[in-house]
Amino acid sequence: MDQGLDWHAARAALEWQLEMGVDEAILDAPVDRFAAEAALKEAHVARAAAPVARAAAAPVKAEADPVAEAQALAEAAADLEALRAALAGFEHCALKRGARSLVFADGVPGARVMLVGEAPGREEDMQGKPFVGRAGQLLDRMLGAVGLSRTESVYITNVLPWRPPQNREPTPEEIAMLLPFLRRHIALADPDLLVIMGNTSAQALLGKRGITRLRGTWAEAAGRPALPMLHPAYLLRTPAAKREAWADLLSLQARLRALG
Repeated sequence: MDQGLDWHAARAALEWQLEMGVDEAILDAPVDRFAAEAALKEAHVARAAAPVARAAAAPVKAEADPVAEAQALAEAAADLEALRAALAGFEHCALKRGARSLVFADGVPGARVMLVGEAPGREEDMQGKPFVGRAGQLLDRMLGAVGLSRTESVYITNVLPWRPPQNREPTPEEIAMLLPFLRRHIALADPDLLVIMGNTSAQALLGKRGITRLRGTWAEAAGRPALPMLHPAYLLRTPAAKREAWADLLSLQARLRALG
């Protein structure tokens, strides 16, 4: 274009070119419109895929494994007090949030006989000790009949340290996450004999249910002789079963005498 044109003449020339259909200047080199369009599409695809790629590349935080964490905490406990503290600090069991107390144990640590009950009831939750309600009073009478006592010769705990709501039966998941603590509890207390009271205890330590069928037959649990027995709460509901409970107590007494 002639650089001598004044502004008005230049504007008039541009307007005339627009009217003739000229809408862009000619470059020094040709433009490949097909390649430009393909490049534009690729850019759009790349922008759309970027968030997905970033999400895929971001590390995924694995959920905590309650059983593995319970195992690690239990194994790290060097004594019963440390185990109690580890159990109190375990946050994966929802029962803890609904219970009043941690029911850890009662009796004589290191006693030759260790009783494993099921789970705390209302009275146990209130007092923080296992077997203190009506079932506990019956248990004390049963033990006394064969010369045993929680104050002198028996150590007592439960599979679960926290009361389930409405005294419902513990779930398999609850038993599994608390079983490492129970096994460590038994190892640290180191009894000669175990008494497994009730279905939940049998499920946890023997992997079996059906306590009316299992009772009275010695088995092995946690590396030591174990005697499944009817739970005292069951005996309160079914007094006729006290005959079987008495036979099991005599079997326990005879086993202790045989050990010397």
